[in-house]
Amino acid sequence: MTSTPPGDADPQSIEASSRPAPRLLLVDDEPGLRTAVQAYLEDEGFQVTTAVDGLDGWEKAQQLMPDLVISDVMMPRCDGYGLLEKMRGDERLGGTPVIFLTAKGMTADRTQGYVAGVDDYIPKPFDPDELVARVRNVVSRQDRLLTEAARFADADVGQMARQINEIRSMLSGSAEAAAADTPQLSFTPREASVLQLVAEGLMNKEIARQLETSIRNVEKYVSRLFIKTGTSSRTELVRFALQHRLVD
Repeated sequence: MTSTPPGDADPQSIEASSRPAPRLLLVDDEPGLRTAVQAYLEDEGFQVTTAVDGLDGWEKAQQLMPDLVISDVMMPRCDGYGLLEKMRGDERLGGTPVIFLTAKGMTADRTQGYVAGVDDYIPKPFDPDELVARVRNVVSRQDRLLTEAARFADADVGQMARQINEIRSMLSGSAEAAAADTPQLSFTPREASVLQLVAEGLMNKEIARQLETSIRNVEKYVSRLFIKTGTSSRTELVRFALQHRLVD
């Protein structure tokens, strides 16, 4: 076992300590359980915001943009499934991990949760330490996914920028650039925004920051753009967009 020399801090430790505490949203209609779980999670270093039901949770999720949502299933006004459906249909919250807390323990209920897109499922009553372990596991898994996505998204940024400049120069003033046969494509406003930013040479991490969404969602939009334009790479996508004047 190796030790870090005095005065030399472990870079990984520095990076971990510099990260903000994960933001959790706890949604449960039982005041006692809500208070107890909040206190326990905050003692473990998490930032915890609470909501009393699915509608309250939905409103707060949009404001907070949490790293993870922990939600009861059976609640008045809007249950956990309703909250999950709203989140999965939202551009900004679609990739946010969700853990269900529920008194139901039947396999069919767990299956329904997983089919709906829940990331983990903890039946009540539960051990607080197990809850913390599962929360840390889901948050860490999400961090790894985002880190890996960012690594690939930012690979060879300089080369991508050069390719875009070459494509712009090649098409500038050419008959190809002025072609009138612009394809009839239908983009959502968010897809159009992503396409514009890709054509400007921004990588997924930068696009996510500008559009205030997750890298996972940006990847989803880029994939849709590939399908709609019949392209298979960012370079081909930029060429297609510039050639047909789909971007500025």
